[in-house]
Amino acid sequence: MIDRVVSRRHLLRAGLRGAVAGAGIVMAGGAIARPIPTVAGSTADELARLAFVNTHTSESLRVVYREGPRYLTDALARIDHVLRDHRTDEVHPIDPALLDQLDRLAAMLGVGKDPYHVISGYRSPRSNAMLASRSGGGGKKSLHMEGRAIDIRIPGVPLARVREAALDMKAGGVGYYPGSDFVHLDTGRVRNWRG
Repeated sequence: MIDRVVSRRHLLRAGLRGAVAGAGIVMAGGAIARPIPTVAGSTADELARLAFVNTHTSESLRVVYREGPRYLTDALARIDHVLRDHRTDEVHPIDPALLDQLDRLAAMLGVGKDPYHVISGYRSPRSNAMLASRSGGGGKKSLHMEGRAIDIRIPGVPLARVREAALDMKAGGVGYYPGSDFVHLDTGRVRNWRG
């Protein structure tokens, strides 16, 4: 895994100083750290795109987040912001491996341009504890708190079909919540459950 350092000058030129600082991006000479891995085996001209609609904030985003093996720091910061904890407004880095799962899932379902409707991305420990106390949702060691889990639906695609494709990837955890109309994906160990 290769860590990528982004120069402060580049970030200032891009006008992203505040957004990047909030997302914890690596900055040369700065105290903020975020390792950005690369993907082995990707071709240099391959573009990975994702689209999101946050169901709580109504924010939407369409973005190329990876060019071949290289993750795009500015795009990751934008994704981190849209997938932030909507209860506390806290931003946390989202695991690039989770984004790659979503990219692969969209390709498997043939919905590359359709946005994922996001019920929950990053979840702060405070929000997670509140959910656990109210409804039993939010496990004590939830991967949402590490930016390694997401709860999604794709309008027009049957939830059972999303679940089946996610299970076929064998890339992490898959939770199926038909009563709440979402599928949970994470980058933890391969496992599945029904909620």
